[in-house]
Amino acid sequence: MADLAKTPLHGAHVAAGAKMVDFTGWHMPVQYSGILKEHRAVRSSVGLFDVSHMGEIDFAGPRALEAVQRLVTNDVSKLVDGQALYTATCRPSGGIVDDCIVYRRGAQELRIVVNASNIAKDEAHFREHVGGYCEIVNRSAQTALIAVQGPQARELCAKLGGESLLAIEGFHFGPGQIAGHPVIAARTGYTGEDGFELFVEYAGATPVWEALIEGGATPCGLGSRDTLRLEARLCLYGNDIDETTTPYDAGLGWVVKLKAGDFVGRDALVAQKAKGIEQKLIGFAIEGKGTARPGWDIRALDEDGSPGDAVIGRVTSGGPAPTVGGSIGMGYVPKAMSKAGTKIAVCSKHKSLPATLVKGPFYKRPQ
Repeated sequence: MADLAKTPLHGAHVAAGAKMVDFTGWHMPVQYSGILKEHRAVRSSVGLFDVSHMGEIDFAGPRALEAVQRLVTNDVSKLVDGQALYTATCRPSGGIVDDCIVYRRGAQELRIVVNASNIAKDEAHFREHVGGYCEIVNRSAQTALIAVQGPQARELCAKLGGESLLAIEGFHFGPGQIAGHPVIAARTGYTGEDGFELFVEYAGATPVWEALIEGGATPCGLGSRDTLRLEARLCLYGNDIDETTTPYDAGLGWVVKLKAGDFVGRDALVAQKAKGIEQKLIGFAIEGKGTARPGWDIRALDEDGSPGDAVIGRVTSGGPAPTVGGSIGMGYVPKAMSKAGTKIAVCSKHKSLPATLVKGPFYKRPQ
């Protein structure tokens, strides 16, 4: 087969003329059959994402657990074999290097899955701080990752990969086999829906992808991935979080366990928690028509309800919300102006849209 690290699994399924997004040699389509159709498929049945651009970095050896705990803000010591954990890895300043998921295969074998654009940066950061602790292997070029998401996702994977997959709990993972190829099914995702993210060696990626499509999954691209994660109010690295923001700024204080150990950035986060945050990541809903885009200004309203002159923040994410209706977004404002229900204006050079701050996710799947 061709160089699978640079060949999309979805090549035969992309509509002619589809726009593509390039992740350093790996191409992800913006859409296959249409963003709205794909979004609805994930919310109502099952959608399929080729997210092989994500990075997989493994840690092995007697000090592997110690190494990973030194790198991340959450408490890795509480994981059992076969369990995963969402967390962040930070600079000494407390700024977020990346948000990631830790997978514990065993006490001496852990994996961190990192964002595509951060693979090289993250690996360098890991080696800088724990390079002498254990073996660190970047397996991104050999590992495909296929996300199967939606209310029918687990049933489809179990039908193709074995009923044992139905026993996997949230943020846990286990083995299966689809189309004759071994997979590791992790009950994680980035859409606000239930489902699995399937780790598979590249040699088996195309057969697994095609079997899932034949089983009824709808191929989905970057466009619906963004609308889905935005409705669920999940942060996008490079937009909503980066090295200028801390977990506390971004509302991710729940992934910071200060008693977990002397992780990189802990001292800065201890100080920030004691002092309090100055800025806060908020969600907002547009009133009426129009969509805000990243980089737009956020302005407070004057007494007459018109947008004021002073810029109080910036939009980090924005787009339509097909499931909940209207248009939504996220951005940073001063903590004192972050109360839900506050009226604001989001503004470009030529347009101003009224909006209201909203607490919690815009969409939460039915239980």
